[in-house]
Amino acid sequence: GVHVERDGASGLSAIRRLHPVAVVLDVGLPGVDGIEVCRALRAGDDWTPIIFVTARDDEVDRVLGLELGADDYLTKPFSPRELVARIRGILRRQEGPPVSAPLTVGAVTLDGARRTVTVGGVDAPLTTTEFDLLAKLMSSPGQVFSREQLLASVWGQADYGGGRTVDVHVAQVRAKLGAGSPIRTVRGVGYTAS
Repeated sequence: GVHVERDGASGLSAIRRLHPVAVVLDVGLPGVDGIEVCRALRAGDDWTPIIFVTARDDEVDRVLGLELGADDYLTKPFSPRELVARIRGILRRQEGPPVSAPLTVGAVTLDGARRTVTVGGVDAPLTTTEFDLLAKLMSSPGQVFSREQLLASVWGQADYGGGRTVDVHVAQVRAKLGAGSPIRTVRGVGYTAS
């Protein structure tokens, strides 16, 4: 079922109480805004998939939302059909395809069955989208993927807000993996894991 709260404090409380499969957060919630709700969840090691909704169609809100650990974003106005498609996409990615064996590139090991990533044996908490992006790159070490290929494969559509979405997620994965990150930029082409 769907549970609705009208302000950030109530929303945060409901998320912690109900443990939903996904959260749709309006940036402009009264009181504690959507950004603070997301920050509080991630700080508490809650990686429930989050879709941000914003009334301001500018890159700052989108990038800020992604940097906080959001999995996706929508700008108003949007259709209910689009929102449902995005939620389905996140849930489908969260289930993920079965991976027969863990993937290891350098110090990073990705376990598709358990959906965990470790760097030198230490857990690295990734969002659903970050995990799937890393899995795509690590599944074919040395192969260079363009932003368009990554958008189509990870997000399910190539025109999904442009390459900036990929760049921000790559930056977040690199930051979480630290010096052990296997992701390399191939200037003018895209990204690879090696």
